[in-house]
Amino acid sequence: MTTKVITAEDVRKVAHLARLAIDESEIEALTQQLDSILDYVNQLSELDVTEVPPTTRAIEVSNVTRPDVLAPWPNREDLLAIAPEREDDFFRVPKIM
Repeated sequence: MTTKVITAEDVRKVAHLARLAIDESEIEALTQQLDSILDYVNQLSELDVTEVPPTTRAIEVSNVTRPDVLAPWPNREDLLAIAPEREDDFFRVPKIM
C-alpha cells in the first residue's frame, strides 16, 4: 500500500449512509481492506489503455427481437370486461406518481 486514502471516519460514514451496523472492532480491518482496494484501482489507472476500444461486455451480444406488429383485438369489449377497473374504453390503473 502506498498512502492511506481511507480513514476510520470514512468507514463509519459509509457504514452509516449504507445503514450497515458495523462493530467498532471491525473498523480497522475494513479501513485496511477498503484502502487496499483503492490502492489496486489506482494501480489499474496507471495502465496504458489508449489502444483498447471501449466496451460494455467481454463478448458481442445481440438482442433477438421480433418486429412489433399492430393488430386489433378481436373483441375489445371482452378484454375490457375482465379488467379489474375500467374507465370508458380504457383500463383504469392506480396512480403511481
